[in-house]
Amino acid sequence: MAAILLDVDGVLHVSGEPIAGAAAAVSRLRENGHRLRFVTNSTIRSKAQLAEQLRGIGIEVEESEVQTTADAAVAALRGRRVLALVMHALVGDLDGLELVGDSVDAVLLGGADETPETNLVFSYMNLARAFSEIEMGAELYCLHRNKWWQTALGPMLDSGAFVAGLEFATDTEATVLGKPSAAYFEAALEAVDAEPELTWMVGDDLESDIVGAHGMGMRTVLVRTGKFRPDEVEASRVKPDGIVSSIAHLPEWLEEHL
Repeated sequence: MAAILLDVDGVLHVSGEPIAGAAAAVSRLRENGHRLRFVTNSTIRSKAQLAEQLRGIGIEVEESEVQTTADAAVAALRGRRVLALVMHALVGDLDGLELVGDSVDAVLLGGADETPETNLVFSYMNLARAFSEIEMGAELYCLHRNKWWQTALGPMLDSGAFVAGLEFATDTEATVLGKPSAAYFEAALEAVDAEPELTWMVGDDLESDIVGAHGMGMRTVLVRTGKFRPDEVEASRVKPDGIVSSIAHLPEWLEEHL
């Protein structure tokens, strides 16, 4: 059977509200013998909280099956002094990094949230501090550079705008640690012990999920939930191998195409 990487936000739930049929679909994928890994760019909850959230909507998942951008950050930045502009819930998952406020080797930007904490994390003073550290030689990293994410209230601005602003101001380019980076997908493939051509990526984000996985030689399925926008698919140079209405229809689709 195939290895399947499942995005979380927009595929299994939106703002914590489960996509209809998501839990049953995950169960059927497991019953069919597929190896699953839950790969997310979410930066507002710890890995333990993400696993608990999924179990809360009926999806069977072990914490060890969840891969986050914090995992990628620890792998890339261990042993370096890091200024981390991230949500408080993520700090525990960065255990192993030396998190400091000045004289840093790397600046790390996380993602935005719907709560007032975003105003504190990405305040002018914090962004100005990041700017100064980069000007003094620190490298710029980001957990992702998403432009926006889908919520129950509609699209919300994400932290990609802050990443782009620092890139512009410091004339540098950020290293992306989450999807669609090759390192993130390589870690997922290693975790499920699978070759790219035998692995499927299922997501709602054309750029981060589909284009990123396609570049690794993986097969891809786009769901028509979450961030899905038909005009983006029409304009994209990279097309998914399949498009399904939602995760609920994925098991049947795979049974027909494997």
